[in-house]
Amino acid sequence: MSWLSSRTMMLVILPRGLQTRVTLIGGQMPPEIIFQMHLILGYVAWLLCFRAYILPRLKSMDLVAAQRAIATLHSFRFFGLVFIVPGVVGPNLPSGFATFAAYWDLATGVLAILALLTVRIRPAFWLFVVAFNLVGVVDLILDYYHATRVGLPALAGQLGATYAIPIIYVPVLMITHFVAFYLLLRPQPKAARVLAGDVAAS
Repeated sequence: MSWLSSRTMMLVILPRGLQTRVTLIGGQMPPEIIFQMHLILGYVAWLLCFRAYILPRLKSMDLVAAQRAIATLHSFRFFGLVFIVPGVVGPNLPSGFATFAAYWDLATGVLAILALLTVRIRPAFWLFVVAFNLVGVVDLILDYYHATRVGLPALAGQLGATYAIPIIYVPVLMITHFVAFYLLLRPQPKAARVLAGDVAAS
């Protein structure tokens, strides 16, 4: 069959009769197409999960407990240093992406850990909550910029064992940053504010 030939043309029908062709090399989609599909579907899957299960739970919690849960997730971002570990990632992974991602992930993770350690010292806790969310969201936005600038989608195989990080882990990190800001900015009932002042003391 022609669609199994070494060079296959996939025809995509677009709105208003427009058509575009994506060349499939060796009967396979180019790595950049697969990578971009994975990125999009990673966000779709996590947004569906958040809408059904996680966001309602976070909204039902008092503010300190919700922010503490989000900080716990981000405290593992020290793992981002893996982007600069030889043998884990490919030798041709662009340093313009890897180095920035590694150290800013580390900074975000350390700030999140400090938030967890200072939960009983409320002014410090809120300072670190705001700090790790600001640093973390800037990190992810600039990671996307650097990845686009260096052509990372076409080199996605160089991510090696870290391929799952931008596909599965990064979407939930970005979503929880925005959820954290949403929870911080939404009006808090008076009773919730009183409880927020006492939570985590036990």
